[in-house]
Amino acid sequence: MFDIGFSELMVIALVGLIVIGPERMPKVARTVGHLLGRLQRYVGDVKADINREMQLDELKKLQSQVAEQARDIERQVNKQMNSVETSLNQSILPGADTATTTPTSGETPLPATSDTGKTP
Repeated sequence: MFDIGFSELMVIALVGLIVIGPERMPKVARTVGHLLGRLQRYVGDVKADINREMQLDELKKLQSQVAEQARDIERQVNKQMNSVETSLNQSILPGADTATTTPTSGETPLPATSDTGKTP
């Protein structure tokens, strides 16, 4: 961020020593150190919050992708089930039609019975 070398720090310390004085210099340096520590912790907390928000956004995107894929799979399974059901129904229906057809020549039809078991 800031590119401050050793020589610049020495100049700042010398000017601070002249302006502040040797009696108050240790107290000021300690206070500046505490403030820099707080600033670093604050910046670290902000970075951590931003990282958490980014991860949360990524997780939400991932969740929506997984939900969409699950819906697609469900649609495909339903489509396949409908296809199989239709083909089974079509294979069963022709067999049912042959059982109810009229007899061919030479065969005698069976008499229809009612629910009471008597013939009409």
